[in-house]
Amino acid sequence: MNCPYCNNNIADGYANCPACGAQLVQNQQYSFGGEENVNLFTPLKKYAQFAGRSRRKEYWLFVLLNAIVGVICYFLGNVGNIISVIWSLAALIPGIAVTVRRLHDTGRSGWNYFWAFIPFVGGIIILIFMLLDSQYGPNQYGYNPKGIGNDQY
Repeated sequence: MNCPYCNNNIADGYANCPACGAQLVQNQQYSFGGEENVNLFTPLKKYAQFAGRSRRKEYWLFVLLNAIVGVICYFLGNVGNIISVIWSLAALIPGIAVTVRRLHDTGRSGWNYFWAFIPFVGGIIILIFMLLDSQYGPNQYGYNPKGIGNDQY
């Protein structure tokens, strides 16, 4: 059996993937399955998981969560500034991880994240990568989280 997130080959009997820690369901064909259950907090649950793929929905819901927290902090004044700093530090690693997994979903290496450090142009490049659709079927980073095209491989 292969892990649905990191595509690591796993012997039968494991409840979690030894490589990425993903919970496994025995005798389930992940490649034929439907889409993952994704919500605002999914990237926080996958705190520092850089392996695997994340679909656009997961990435943009996390962006929405950060925007909601930012608006709430804005209206709280000085207390909001402190909360904003704490949230920014807490969401830093999940934000990088979901971006890297999103890059994996488009068939790109996580090292493409460093485009973001180029002034002006880098942010536009990353934005374009985040807007692109998933690569059809499985790729070197794992199965398509939408479930589209996985059954043909």
